[in-house]
Amino acid sequence: MDAPAPAAVPAAPGDRLPDGFAVRLDPRVRRRDGGATLLGGSPLRLLRLAPRARALLAGDRLLVRDATTASLAASLLDAGLAHPDLAPATGAADVTVVVPVKDRPAELARLLAALRGDPVTAGLPVVVVDDGSASPVRADDAVVVRHGTSRGPAAARNAGLRAAGTPVVAFLDSDCVPRPGWLAVLRPHLADPRLAAVAPRIVGLPGRGWLHEHEAVAGALDMGAHPAPVRPLSAVSYVPSAALLCRRSALGTGFDEALRVAEDVDLVWRLAAAGWRVRLDPAAEVAHQHPTRMPEWVRRRAFYGTGAALLAQRHGPLVSPLVVAPELVAAAALTVAGGRAGRAAALGVLATRAARLSRRLARPGERPPVGLAILLTARSSGAAVRALSRAATRHHWPLAVAAALVSRRARRGLLALAVAEGLLAWLPSRHRGGPLRHLAARRLDDLAYGAGLWAGAVRARSARALLPTRPPPE
Repeated sequence: MDAPAPAAVPAAPGDRLPDGFAVRLDPRVRRRDGGATLLGGSPLRLLRLAPRARALLAGDRLLVRDATTASLAASLLDAGLAHPDLAPATGAADVTVVVPVKDRPAELARLLAALRGDPVTAGLPVVVVDDGSASPVRADDAVVVRHGTSRGPAAARNAGLRAAGTPVVAFLDSDCVPRPGWLAVLRPHLADPRLAAVAPRIVGLPGRGWLHEHEAVAGALDMGAHPAPVRPLSAVSYVPSAALLCRRSALGTGFDEALRVAEDVDLVWRLAAAGWRVRLDPAAEVAHQHPTRMPEWVRRRAFYGTGAALLAQRHGPLVSPLVVAPELVAAAALTVAGGRAGRAAALGVLATRAARLSRRLARPGERPPVGLAILLTARSSGAAVRALSRAATRHHWPLAVAAALVSRRARRGLLALAVAEGLLAWLPSRHRGGPLRHLAARRLDDLAYGAGLWAGAVRARSARALLPTRPPPE
């Protein structure tokens, strides 16, 4: 049975970006055809610029000066080809900080001290929501809202949202320590009238041990070092509410209080469905106290996995752990299992896909861009291989293990894949620790998350959180 949906968030306004707002092309975007075509974003987008737009975007920065530049800047933002390029704020008087807490007095004191030590946040109102702590919370210079019994993080954040008297709310979990200047970086984003929320990068507090090393390179709350739009089925499909700056008018009634996990994902996806923008800006950082004791760490990872079934009840295929085109799955299967004939058939599948794509990309009166179509097909094929590998070692490892138990070939393949995938993930951050510790932590992480994912599906009596889906149209 589907879960009842929470009250809908309001629709995003149609207001354009204001004059003075600036965007800058993502450095990973490729210009083609003398700058007339832009290739990049997630999912991968190909944007053709009209002559007027091409002239306006002669460089990599665009300043909004009128309706035309505002429209172009918005198109670049929504395609993921550009990101806001804004000066830090010198103040944020319209922000209330909301801190949900349960039984963490020392961590709360540390967070409040960090807020008071930052010139931008020193004088801001703070609402602390005590979600049923064993000993009632005391916090000087803060409004304390107390729940007699624990009602969960969503209800605690909503209580703080209702108590806030400002148009902007910054949610911070009690085990976080914001880095100086974090709010000065985030607050200017709200000049975009369609922006509902913007998140900093969440990094780990200093620590030691192999689990801490793993969190530093693959933390569950760390959405990466690149700025990005946040939306389903993209490179950054959600941001955690452990640290999140929000426009109050966009949130409606706030988080779904029926969810004890994945309530932040649900909120982001409801905002996206209503036409709001949500962004990640890693130039702002908030440090988080990650669990580093193995039993707690494993339980937390498994708990995160259980949220997928709840999201599937509300959002269907958006929660799919495997987003891949069927023909790319077929090509991968033929390559692995079909021998020489299978590899030839796989090349035929990919050649057909590239030919079809080149016809779609062709401009009237011009030859189809075969080279570009081959490049895009190669990129999508590589992404499909990575997605299938990740599914086998993380989301669908119970199926992979079952196959390995009955097939020697599958057993060898799974072992090779588990090692190769882990080592390839280790290479970009090899300066942070040794390969064996990283590999062990990654596989333990995947086993815990996958176990939680399947347990949640069994509890919900639904396989929707386990099923693949097609990617958005190219």
